[in-house]
Amino acid sequence: MKRILLKLSGEALAGEKKFGFDEETVRRVALQVKELVEDGIQVGIVIGGGNFWRGRSSENIDRTKADQIGMLATVMNCIYVSEIFRSVGMMTNVLTPFECGSFTKLFSKDRANKYFAKNMVVFFAGGTGHPYFSTDTGVVLRAVEVDAEVILLAKSIDGVYDSDPRVNPAAKKYSQVSIDEVIAKNLQVVDMTASILARDNRMPMRVFGLNGENSIVNAVKGQFSGTKVTVD
Repeated sequence: MKRILLKLSGEALAGEKKFGFDEETVRRVALQVKELVEDGIQVGIVIGGGNFWRGRSSENIDRTKADQIGMLATVMNCIYVSEIFRSVGMMTNVLTPFECGSFTKLFSKDRANKYFAKNMVVFFAGGTGHPYFSTDTGVVLRAVEVDAEVILLAKSIDGVYDSDPRVNPAAKKYSQVSIDEVIAKNLQVVDMTASILARDNRMPMRVFGLNGENSIVNAVKGQFSGTKVTVD
């Protein structure tokens, strides 16, 4: 692979605390991404904001404002994680679809490609910049825009199941599933808007548990034990 887009769960980055950051977890992610970068793979990253804010669970805040808070949570996450990446020897930049003063740079495909060409890890923060769209939609949109070959979804669950394995111990795990089946059965790999965008733009995904040993590298190089979402 030449270029990948990695989606990290905000909750997974919080570790056992479930809120904020677990630095050791983030450092393990950084060292895996560094291995990929050193092998010549260009890496873009999108991070969810659930370790700080889940706006849809609030009934007392206007949805637009709640989503804006969520966008800012992803910006905080990307700034923090990018600094941990830098601490282990990588170059990074954070792009957002809206101005954040000097904290980030404004997203454009040309700017992202320029940073990739300099072997930088590019963080795409702030979602799509609009309410009513999740970071799921944001990651598929950015993957399509920057011509990524695959989306890696690093989650707290180790793949795609036919039902929630946390509720149903008999849930069946898929080793491979088509995006059409994901949509038809509403398997919630990503939300429906993101699933349709991935299908229409033939963007494959790999879903795996972040906490598995060397899980990100394995998802790229082999020994993959999660679920491949195909578009053929």
